[in-house]
Amino acid sequence: MQNARLIGLSRQMTLERQMDVIANNVANANTNGFKSDHSLFEEYLNSNAREDNFIGRDRQVSYVQDRGTFRNISQGPMEPTNNPLDMAINGGAYFAVQTNGGEYYTRDGKFSLNSTGQLVTADGNLVLGNAGPITFQPTDHDINVAPDGTVTVLEGTARTDSIRGKIRMVSFDDPAKLTKLGANLYAAGSANQLPDTKSTLQQGYIEKSNVNAVGEMTRMVEVMRSYAAVANLLQQQSDLHKAAIEKLADVPA
Repeated sequence: MQNARLIGLSRQMTLERQMDVIANNVANANTNGFKSDHSLFEEYLNSNAREDNFIGRDRQVSYVQDRGTFRNISQGPMEPTNNPLDMAINGGAYFAVQTNGGEYYTRDGKFSLNSTGQLVTADGNLVLGNAGPITFQPTDHDINVAPDGTVTVLEGTARTDSIRGKIRMVSFDDPAKLTKLGANLYAAGSANQLPDTKSTLQQGYIEKSNVNAVGEMTRMVEVMRSYAAVANLLQQQSDLHKAAIEKLADVPA
């Protein structure tokens, strides 16, 4: 295959994968606590020129290679909900939740109570405190969550606060190494847990996605135009190759 076609196809393949990343960001623009992903590209040089009259750098063919993706871990905007069970983290920590597959982490603080009075995520996973799941009594009311995560309530007719636990906030040495599992959950992966002393909780708020929807739509249009431009270039190369063959066929032997 001609080098020009190889270069064009390598670019189209990376554009297709970039479109997948952008489409996933757009689809999660309204997902609580979602962190957007972005593609990384680099030049890949390969000496595929076949003619001996190419010298030095002229022998090298420059391809496009997508190295992978990186995650934007910046905090999303805070949205008030006035729901005392909703919580948002100010800082880089994550909520720890217990699932059937083990302990995972999330930034989505849209919580509720299950039938047994335990604090759970929207998917029913248990929200963990420093001493296990947070459990409320049927007579609990006036739930209050302090900035450090301490959960207190008024029980029945009592006028003094009762402690129901402390929301566990987990930090990591390199949050970019967390593995996305879907359903707004992360696994620790190769990241190491660190004690969190800086993050605080905001009760009655939800952290929204940090996706810039307008920026992602703009990038989507750019990718589509780039793909069309490369397709047009490949078509021109094909037409040029075809015309050369036809003209050579008319040359007398």
